[in-house]
Amino acid sequence: MKKTYLIIISALVLASCGGGGKQSVDEVIENGNLEAIKQKREELSLQHDALGADIKKLNDAVKKLDTTKNYVLVTAFTAKDTLFNHYIELQGNVSTKENIVINAEYSGALQQVVVKEGQSVHKGQVLARIDEGGLGAQLAQLKAQETLAKTTYERQKRLWEQNIGSEMQYLQAQTQYESNKSAVSQLESQLSKATVVAPFSGTIEEIISEQGTNVAMGTPIMRIVSLNNMYIETEVPEKYLPSIKKGTNVIAEFPVIGEKVETDVRQVSNYINPSNRSFKIEVGVPNKNGMIKPNLTAKVIINDYTSEKAFLIPQSVISENAEGNQYVYIASNISDNGEAEVHQAVIQTGKTQGNLVEVVKGINAGDYVIKEGARSVQEGQKVKILKK
Repeated sequence: MKKTYLIIISALVLASCGGGGKQSVDEVIENGNLEAIKQKREELSLQHDALGADIKKLNDAVKKLDTTKNYVLVTAFTAKDTLFNHYIELQGNVSTKENIVINAEYSGALQQVVVKEGQSVHKGQVLARIDEGGLGAQLAQLKAQETLAKTTYERQKRLWEQNIGSEMQYLQAQTQYESNKSAVSQLESQLSKATVVAPFSGTIEEIISEQGTNVAMGTPIMRIVSLNNMYIETEVPEKYLPSIKKGTNVIAEFPVIGEKVETDVRQVSNYINPSNRSFKIEVGVPNKNGMIKPNLTAKVIINDYTSEKAFLIPQSVISENAEGNQYVYIASNISDNGEAEVHQAVIQTGKTQGNLVEVVKGINAGDYVIKEGARSVQEGQKVKILKK
């Protein structure tokens, strides 16, 4: 304190020596007196410190009197129940039950191919013929023998009914007739295999064996495909087993052709694959315009959960405490100008869809949930809501 007084007195003395008034900084510097310059600097430093202390007192007073300056600015939204459909997305490939290679059931030369690739055919239509090697003539002979045996049997039967002739003659005629009939049936079945027919209506996709080639039993002849019985097969993680059943709604998307169809699950496997803990499902695919083809990549979007009154909130507003509990901040005691107090609400979450989370417990209809600024507030803190 004594030193301070000495500095002030010295400054006054220097000021009086300089012309009877207080010298400015520029005047002190122009005089070139080192001691006067140092004393002027010390004088201004003391004034600066005194002003800083006064400014701090004024700031403290402002904080106490004008508390709105300390409010954190936040936004909030009103919790409302809404319809919530949860979906899972899976990848799959289109298949068809009617996509087969027709193999030869008879050995011989491929005598005739009566269809072309890309041709539409109907069920039972003749597609090709294989040389039957004289079976037709054998069949005609057997049929003649069958006719004779039938006539003989019928005559013996009438005589036997009239108690004429022996029972042995009757039984021999009956046995001969049934034997000939069986032989004709077997030969007809064998001969029918020489004619290749369409097992279902579809399109001839490929001719594999050309006309004139020799084929054996099991030789591929042609491929036939039908686009009427299409389906998507995909594997579903076992955790979804309780929620996916026959008839569950499905949206099937085909990115390559830009198509989307609404359908449902038509079959659910009863077997869990132990290697990847999944089960298979089949999803029927309507194919009205014929654009959907076998092996086409598809995205299967399955509606596995629906809630008619769900509270949905953004994931960004949810925090987690040290105990692992999830919570959000709710604004309460909201004034007309938006001033409010925030309180922590522990919640229980359900399904997640995109950036939205279903809250099954901890939020009520009409609650104001802090959105922007949710990470910067604390329990009991005063805030100002910009919009709600």
